[in-house]
Amino acid sequence: EKISLFCNVSPEAVIEDADCDTIYQVPLALHEGGLDRIVMSILRLHGQRDIDLGPWREMVDTILNPASEVEVALVGKYTHLRDAYKSVIEAFTHAGVANRSRVRIRWVESSRLEAEEPEALLAGVHGLHVPGGFGVRGIEGMVRAVRWARERRVPFFGICLGLHCAAIEFARAVCGLEGAHSTEFDPTTPHPIIDLLPEQRGDIAMGGTMRLGAYECRVVDGSRLWEAYHAERLSERHRHRYEVNDAYRARLESGGLRVTGTDAERGLVEVIELPAHPWFLACQFHPEFKSRPRKAAPLFREFVRAAGEYARGGAEAGRA
Repeated sequence: EKISLFCNVSPEAVIEDADCDTIYQVPLALHEGGLDRIVMSILRLHGQRDIDLGPWREMVDTILNPASEVEVALVGKYTHLRDAYKSVIEAFTHAGVANRSRVRIRWVESSRLEAEEPEALLAGVHGLHVPGGFGVRGIEGMVRAVRWARERRVPFFGICLGLHCAAIEFARAVCGLEGAHSTEFDPTTPHPIIDLLPEQRGDIAMGGTMRLGAYECRVVDGSRLWEAYHAERLSERHRHRYEVNDAYRARLESGGLRVTGTDAERGLVEVIELPAHPWFLACQFHPEFKSRPRKAAPLFREFVRAAGEYARGGAEAGRA
């Protein structure tokens, strides 16, 4: 009554907003408090059918009572400010729901991997994720993390910068291209595996030259990418400047890397995979931006599924 008096609302319009175990419980709590009914009454939206919250309740129950748990290492540059990866965190939550599993994130600052052995920081995880980012700090740590996952056959998923690090590591360790790098980090590299598009060279207006927004990607049939989307084409959002250098594509593919997704108009490399690895995929786009609670981003969903398989028995096979 006091809140009603001082806020100038009717007493029945005062709704408790208690803390919840997950943000996805909040709509259910507010519904139980009658918020939707009160708002509809104020807006005079009469005759509306009761909403079916059954699927949402089921989703929340899966989050709170998962059937299993996996641990994924997130090797990033901004782990001290975890909200920098908010979309990625939520995408993992959604992927966990799709797999009826809780995804626990082990935060690993990439620069630590430049001074410490990867095994000391990554041992025991069921998957490794390298998200997007900019700048040279911590890059070699990310490259070392990719190598650790590739050699130990731990499921790996890279996004944007994660794809660049995967291509750099593969070029160096498998293709024998010593000093291979991205011109973003080493403009004098003898093997610019990652480079600007020709029309961007000499233009330092970073915002103006970024490849932004949704682009269509052609999908190779029978690939991990196909298994995730079940479509010949997909559309995902982008935010980057640098690309896999097409001049090195044949060399990378001859070493065993497979390009399974390409830009529908220009043929730019969008997705790479290692067919000989249980689950190793990196994409140039950002699938986390389109992930939703009841419709997980396909690549996150499949990565968490692979991590679950690794946790249930693939770990021993990977170390064999």
